Amino acid sequence: MSKPLKKHATYADLVAVPENFIAEILGGELYASPRPLFSHARLASALGVLLGGPFQFGIHGPGGWLIVHEPELHLGADVVVPDLAGWRAERAPAASAADYPTIAPDWICEVLSPSTETIDRTKKLKIYAREGVGHAWLMSPSLSTLEVFRRDGWRWLVVATHEGSQRVRAEPFGAIDLELGALWP
Repeated sequence: MSKPLKKHATYADLVAVPENFIAEILGGELYASPRPLFSHARLASALGVLLGGPFQFGIHGPGGWLIVHEPELHLGADVVVPDLAGWRAERAPAASAADYPTIAPDWICEVLSPSTETIDRTKKLKIYAREGVGHAWLMSPSLSTLEVFRRDGWRWLVVATHEGSQRVRAEPFGAIDLELGALWP
């Protein structure tokens, strides 16, 4: 995914990418990456479960969030697919099978892989900052790390870097302890 498939890409170009790829338009360029490996998908799914109970459903937590796995977000001219995205309930997009959210999430998580890390750290983080995403998490399964970022204007501040099997409280979900050891493959 490090090189664009096409410059000046349209949504029709994106739709033409085979379904076994995740296609995105970043800065007018079409990128496609294979579906994630099982370890990558497992980590993203596990994180969604751990956050979903307390934050989406209010089980032993405050509720008030909508958390979605791999949403296709239409942010300006860009089409991005984070591994997870979360909106505070009062800003959550309406459910509709016919469209894609155009409201930037309040939080995104990208699970890093060798083929996508550069794009996630550069092009996608810039788009998320431009669109007003408040927090970003970058998770590395190979390093067992969680990097927590908070947006400050057009740039990202590193709030914390966690590693291994620590029990952490990470913005914007600091209301609960997150057991990192339960996430790593």
